[in-house]
Amino acid sequence: MGLIGDWLAAGGAARTSGSLRVGSMASGAPVALPWVGVRGARPGPTLWLHGQVHGDEINGMVAALRFARALDPQAMSGHLVVTPTGNPQALDARRKRNPYDELDLDQSYPGNAQGLVTERVAHALMQEVRGVATVLINLHTMNPLFDAPPYTVYKHHPDSGIAEEALLAAMACFHPRLACRQDVGGKGELPGNIAGALDYQCLAAGTLAFMLELGSGSRLQPANVALAETGFATLARQMGILPGPAGERTAHLRTVSRRGWITADDGGLFVPRCQAGDRVAAGESIGDLLGLDGSLTPVPPFQRDGVLIGLRSDPVVHTGERLAFVAWEWADRPLAST
Repeated sequence: MGLIGDWLAAGGAARTSGSLRVGSMASGAPVALPWVGVRGARPGPTLWLHGQVHGDEINGMVAALRFARALDPQAMSGHLVVTPTGNPQALDARRKRNPYDELDLDQSYPGNAQGLVTERVAHALMQEVRGVATVLINLHTMNPLFDAPPYTVYKHHPDSGIAEEALLAAMACFHPRLACRQDVGGKGELPGNIAGALDYQCLAAGTLAFMLELGSGSRLQPANVALAETGFATLARQMGILPGPAGERTAHLRTVSRRGWITADDGGLFVPRCQAGDRVAAGESIGDLLGLDGSLTPVPPFQRDGVLIGLRSDPVVHTGERLAFVAWEWADRPLAST
């Protein structure tokens, strides 16, 4: 067990904070992962909130730290751990990726103790999570260029022993607009090593884990922060960490089985006709491209119905740039009552 697990195992109501050393810069400044722990008066499960795998994802950091500050350890049967930034060098640079190796941290787990700095950061976290976290929420936002209502993403690991129903029950605490089941192979969605995502590697280690997407990057959105804080409390009660009834959660989830991007054929200024979260019918266009010569070209209409997971809010686009992230296949799934 690592530093955090040893502290939790010591027992007794307490709170603390510290850092997990990863390495150092040429100047001698440390590369480290800060953490906050709230240890309950009685034993129980551990909820782990992990913020900012990407350096521009702010809302989850604020929500997790505020939630930790509000807890009374004496009232808890179990524990809370917050690692508010998983990518401190990217945070300091105000960028998605670590500027020192340009790796995507959420494709780098479980990491490598002798690897590039991003791989070392991933390794340091996984050494602490294994055998300690009962549930881990991987806190994200969409690209800063997009608007998006809160939604969740989950994956399936064939050897985790964690049922899909348990994942859905945890995600329902956050009333997500959509719950997207991601193809770990990345087919039709994202390039790269999707199996290197933190939540997938946590599932491999027996920890229930999923992604909570809280709006847009590089900005503080109070409504999304408040939604996350309420969801953390609901989930903590559902897990038995906090006393009282579990509280309100959504009775059904719209589970998405296929997603994809709409990209621009030509450059110009993108002027949308709809909003993030809208359902767009087959035959409808999401907006127009306004050329600097005064021309107006509609974005090609949808060939089938879709739901806008995220919609570009920065109007300046070039050929091939993303305009919208769309759910193409979904089902409304009722959840068993708790």
